[in-house]
Amino acid sequence: MLKKRIIPCLDIKDGSTVKGINFEDLKNAGDPVELAKKYELEGADELVFLDITATIENRKTFVELVGKIAKELSIPFTVGGGIASVEDVRKLLEAGADKISINSSAVKDPKLIAELANEFGSQCVVVAIDTKRVNQTDLVHIKGGREATELGTVEWAKRAEALGAGEILLTSMDGDGTKNGFDLSITKQVSEQITIPVIASGGAGTVNDFVKVFNETKATGALAASIFHFNEIGIQELKQQLKIQKIKVR
Repeated sequence: MLKKRIIPCLDIKDGSTVKGINFEDLKNAGDPVELAKKYELEGADELVFLDITATIENRKTFVELVGKIAKELSIPFTVGGGIASVEDVRKLLEAGADKISINSSAVKDPKLIAELANEFGSQCVVVAIDTKRVNQTDLVHIKGGREATELGTVEWAKRAEALGAGEILLTSMDGDGTKNGFDLSITKQVSEQITIPVIASGGAGTVNDFVKVFNETKATGALAASIFHFNEIGIQELKQQLKIQKIKVR
């Protein structure tokens, strides 16, 4: 059984780390390079960097900033935002990313998932899914959550796996920044319908939220931002509490 992973996330806007609620009302959360150093020291299992306005602003991810952060890390480093081609990915991997995350570009052109998996290996390709409940149906959203699609979340996750994705980063827009707990329903559905690892994201507020997502779904990783950025829960403290609850963490 895979040991569970604790993954801080740096949401980047204009070169700074930000955090909002339900993808809105963004506030500054600190310098991304300093936060990366902190999480490396605290024992994070991986780090995710999402350039959250790259797609909206129709530009590429900050490659230079990715390079600066990568120099501070020995843990796996996933980078997403504005990635739309094999060449985009090559630049980010050369800058020090270990994995890349695609969202809007994969929805618009699903063949991109297969192209990237063939070029760099499935282990490098994370498909990020921003999901929101609309009229009792979980639907995929793109463009930083601003645009709803007609794609069902579970169906899209299954298709992404079939096309060669190595991992799914599943973010509940309804839970994002609320600290009301992970969306156990959609996380359970997705993680039970596919065989590749699923990272749960959106809603972490307490140690118990991590206990629940690991005990009640098949998610192998749990991602959080503000609770780590603002020192509400320490990563070492969280891991110790999970071990007490007999949850195997790295």
